[in-house]
Amino acid sequence: MLSGKITFYATLFMLIAHLVLGSGQARGAVGCDLNDPDRDVARLFPGSTGYKTVYIDLRKLGGDRLVAQVESRLRDRLHGLYETVDVPYTVYVIYQGKKKIGYIHGVNQKGRYGGIAVFLALDLNERIKSFYIQKISGPEAGKFRTGEFGRQFAGLSLKDFELYDVVSGKGGGKVSGIANPVGESDPDFRLTLRGTKKNLLFVNEFLKLASQWPPPKGKTAP
Repeated sequence: MLSGKITFYATLFMLIAHLVLGSGQARGAVGCDLNDPDRDVARLFPGSTGYKTVYIDLRKLGGDRLVAQVESRLRDRLHGLYETVDVPYTVYVIYQGKKKIGYIHGVNQKGRYGGIAVFLALDLNERIKSFYIQKISGPEAGKFRTGEFGRQFAGLSLKDFELYDVVSGKGGGKVSGIANPVGESDPDFRLTLRGTKKNLLFVNEFLKLASQWPPPKGKTAP
């Protein structure tokens, strides 16, 4: 009788452990998609007529080698829930008729009060057309989502952000001119800039490997 109870509880323990670990793995990869792509694409790319989505798996596209390249250029380690090698990424390829006119890409960046979802609308030269924070938490969150703050990023490119140190929050060039909408003691400003640089780096690396992208999904206007 005792042996049967031990076997029962051992089996139950293994089942619970499997479910917990399995659910943890399922939550491990945190992608970043637009909440309402049809609406958001039209807003971020006025004049666009359609888009296609490309779902990129870092492990298949470049794996640890690609992560190492981004870390080297970011000058910081990728770490935490939002930056593992199995995080899926979505590139929105934007069209005007049959002509490709740009991209939209988002990343999750760990913030002070949770994830910060940083989206960039980029032209074909990877220059920022529009900056959009889809999600941010905290008492000062609204100040990061204003048009006044977002317009400061328009026209900037990866070249501008290469001078910005994401660890110290210091750097020269145009990025140093972006005004902090909150107090200097709030780290979310620095973390938002880190997420922006990371976003630009990923897009730059992804486009180098565009020939390896899986077939895009979606329709463009005729």
